[in-house]
Amino acid sequence: MLHVRGRGLPDGEPVEWWIADGVLRSGPVADAETVWDGGWVIPGLVDAHCHVGLGPHGETPIEQAVAQAEAERAAGALLLRDCGSPTDTRALDDHVDLPRIIRAGRHLARPKRYGRGHAIELEGEWDLPAALTEQARRGDGWVKLVGDWIDRAVGDLAPLWSDDVLVAAIAAAHGEGARVTAHVFGEDALPGLIAAGIDCIEHGTGLTDDTV
Repeated sequence: MLHVRGRGLPDGEPVEWWIADGVLRSGPVADAETVWDGGWVIPGLVDAHCHVGLGPHGETPIEQAVAQAEAERAAGALLLRDCGSPTDTRALDDHVDLPRIIRAGRHLARPKRYGRGHAIELEGEWDLPAALTEQARRGDGWVKLVGDWIDRAVGDLAPLWSDDVLVAAIAAAHGEGARVTAHVFGEDALPGLIAAGIDCIEHGTGLTDDTV
């Protein structure tokens, strides 16, 4: 059990909080240790898009994933929304001193349509519904697909999935109780994703007033 005392936002009034069993309490908890007395007391930040366990070439040793989580903590983030990682970081949940992580599982892409080693590459686009279902069953309520990436056959950014595939895949994930997000830089992939019921777009540099 822990106890902190200081000043709170926005007006600097004195505040006290007790933490027991992972729950923040406004009333005293017996035998709590005062670990902070003075200064500002504010909630931890949320990093809503990060990739704990993702390195330049894909999967990382678990020690590197721990170091990434420690860097987030040092910056003030205590809740991380991990938007795709090739490393199984569930072991970090046993580290009570690290930020909590909400995971989206592995990126799902087509062959050579994302960073090397970063994604599960699906040979057929109709493999996407089953793959999203599998990731949903392993994850924390989110799944992630790559909506667009460089297509060397046609030039620059291009969508990875047909509209009917997206409809089936997103419905499959929703059937497992998961929300779906997508990596999207351009404009062309957005209408199909939105029409299929996508829950979130990452990056979204191609969003316009119409698609917003």
